Order: sequence, then C-alpha cells, then structure tokens
Amino acid sequence: MTQTDLIQRLPKAELHLHIEGSFEPELMMQLAARNKIDLRFKTLEDARAAYNFSNLQEFLDLYYEGMQVLRTEEDFHDLTWAYLQRAAADNVRHVEMFYDPQAHTARGVPFGVVTEGILAALKRGEKELGVTSYLIMSFLRHLSEEDGFDLLKESAPWHEKFVGVGLDSSEMGHPPLKFERLYQRCREMGFKLCMHAGEEGPPEYVREALLDIGVDRIDHGNRSMEDEGLIAVLQDTQIPLTNCPLSNLSLCVIDDLKESPVKAQLELGLMVTVNSDDPAYFGGYIGRNYEQAAMALGLSDAQIVQLAKNSFAGSFLPEAEKQRYISNVDSLTR
Repeated sequence: MTQTDLIQRLPKAELHLHIEGSFEPELMMQLAARNKIDLRFKTLEDARAAYNFSNLQEFLDLYYEGMQVLRTEEDFHDLTWAYLQRAAADNVRHVEMFYDPQAHTARGVPFGVVTEGILAALKRGEKELGVTSYLIMSFLRHLSEEDGFDLLKESAPWHEKFVGVGLDSSEMGHPPLKFERLYQRCREMGFKLCMHAGEEGPPEYVREALLDIGVDRIDHGNRSMEDEGLIAVLQDTQIPLTNCPLSNLSLCVIDDLKESPVKAQLELGLMVTVNSDDPAYFGGYIGRNYEQAAMALGLSDAQIVQLAKNSFAGSFLPEAEKQRYISNVDSLTR
C-alpha cells in the first residue's frame, strides 16, 4: 500500500478549519452573480490569480474581500456544504470548524443568518455524509476585547450550538493576554478554549495562551519549538497543536515544507495534528496536507497513523467517541 493509499484509507478529524477559508473562487463568483455583487475579479481566471499572496496580511485582505458576497443563509449553507463534501472525500469523519461572525456582522449580515446557514449544512453533513461536527465561534484579535464581549452577548441565543471559542486574524501586536478577561468568562460559561498562537507571533504568545489563559488547544504553535520550557509543558499536558503545513508554506511561516515542525513534534511525543486551515487559499484540503507533509518530511507509515489518531485524541469529542475512532484507525492498520 502506498502512503497516499494509507492516508486516504485512514479516518481523520479536522481540528483547524476556517469555513470562510474554504471559499473556492468558482463558488465566490457564483454567489457574487446570485447576489448581484460586483467584484474586482471580472473572470474566474482573475479570481484564481488573486489567490496568490506572500504573507498573512495579503491573505487576510483577500479573505475579507471575498466574504462580501456571503449575504444569505443559503450562501453560508452552500459554502459549508461544499467544504463538507471535499472533507468527506478525504475520509474526514469529524470536523471542528471555526467561523468569524464579527467579519459578517460588521458588514450588516445578522449573526443568525450566518450561524443558521452553517448549522443547516453541518446537520446535513452528518445525515448525508456521516461527518460529525462541532462549531467554534472565533473572536477577531485585531478588534478589542470589548468587541469580543459584545459578540459573546449577541451570540447568547446560540451558545448551546458551540463547543468552544477561538481567536484568529492578525497575530502580531495582539497577544493572548489582550483577551484574558474574555477568555476567563468563556471558560466560566463552559466553552472549550482555542487560540492561534506561535504562527507569526513569538514563543511568548504560546506561553501566554498555555500558562496564563489555560487554553485547551493551540492552533499552529510552530514557534513553541524555540522554547525548551514550552516543549516540556506540551509534553506533560498533551495540549493539542493543530499544525497546518500548506498554510505555513503559503504564508511564508516556513520557506520549505521540510522545515515544518510536524515530524519533530511527533518525535518529541507532542499531540500534534495536521489540518488544512484555509484550504481554498493554501493549496489543498486535509488529504493533500497529509500527503505533502509526509513526502517532504519523510514520515513513516507509523507516524502518519499516529497523526490520524492524534486528530481524534485532540478533538473535543467525548472520550468514548475518541476511543471508538482510534480503535477504528487501529483496525485498519493491523
């Protein structure tokens, strides 16, 4: 069996996926036409060409520009459904999905329109594709903590629909402790806590997220590898890291996939997982992230299997469900 075959056969969970980042240019153009919105892209080729960028800020500019065509529940359903079909084709059995309500409410799209459209597709995905899901509401870190509290209040009627909260957008200059009170409140409310840290930001951001905020999962966390103390904490606590290899390459966090920390993190016994982040923009969905990382890093079959197991172990699923999926991985690889 080739490693490509192995990766395809393995059931996987995706723990770091921004649904707005799965917005393929074809769908963007379709929704723009449906909603009679003029884009600066006049052709599909123009739109595809715009998906080339050299850093996080250029990506974010395009990311937010594309969002303007998302207006109705149907739009958010269609965006989410398109991702779920691609994920199911890669044998993703469970996804924990981020979304950015503030990016939509700021342009006049009601919170309920965004959320209900996504939830409808997630429900359909479980029924028709067998893909289970949890939704994670993200705060935009370039906004203020007060804005975050406003979102928490606005989202109250839907709180039972979320498993947790996340923190994304521009990392530099917006350390985790900027949101300390907000995250303390979210913890008190029973939400699981995720934070992007150590992608562009320094190891100190990972340290703040882990030790000061007490997050349940670190998104990215690459730069934790520069701090032996952080490595020891991650070994002891088994706090998951949601690594996104092709994202790191696209955003020049690394210059070559061979520089990805995934293999080193596996060898150190860290709870590292592989994910796609914003797959429409970063060159591939989860299967391609596994394949490209395995090829570049020379991962063994056993390490690929461990990544699949980690994806379930690092999820927010109940323990019994985690073990069921992990046993399923084992049964396929004996």
